[in-house]
Amino acid sequence: MSEQLVFPGFPIPRAMTDRLFFAVLPPAVEQVRIMKRIQLLRAELGLTAQPVSASCLHISLHGLGDYWAGLPEALVETAMRAGGNVSTPPFEVRFDRAMSFYRRQRTRAFVLRTRGNTAALSGLHRALGDCMKAEGLGNQVASYFTPHMTLLYDTRMVEEHAIEPLRWDVTELVLVHSLLGQRKHVHLAHWPLRS
Repeated sequence: MSEQLVFPGFPIPRAMTDRLFFAVLPPAVEQVRIMKRIQLLRAELGLTAQPVSASCLHISLHGLGDYWAGLPEALVETAMRAGGNVSTPPFEVRFDRAMSFYRRQRTRAFVLRTRGNTAALSGLHRALGDCMKAEGLGNQVASYFTPHMTLLYDTRMVEEHAIEPLRWDVTELVLVHSLLGQRKHVHLAHWPLRS
């Protein structure tokens, strides 16, 4: 929800334009591999929607809201302090399942998931949440975490099924500014994971 107000005499925007969130990203070499896998899965499953762009592949950790006409500067500064305080060692992430998330909307997120161990990824989610709370962002901390990576949005519902695993080392935390509707992410800050 935006913290920005609507004033009389000014037009109400049709939709939010900006989103802020923390995420981990696959490295560039893995982005290429994931994009190839998306094309194979689209052909195999009869999915027709266009995939997200390679530069937008990510695993969301905590959202900081949707806004219009830019991001609140104070929020970005606070988020940067929280992100800079996270202390978690690097780890491997592994996705071995593909499926659609059920939504009431017409399109459904087609995602990568795992049946494997998510302790390290969940630990990063918790550690970041603790740092966010310490900076006064507790109302933005998501208590429930479903590790996944969205590949595309399609009208077809795909049941969960096994795929050949995709894996990579997570070595940094990123604060992402998403330009909604433009298929573009701006990385505002990167923090290397550390013990």
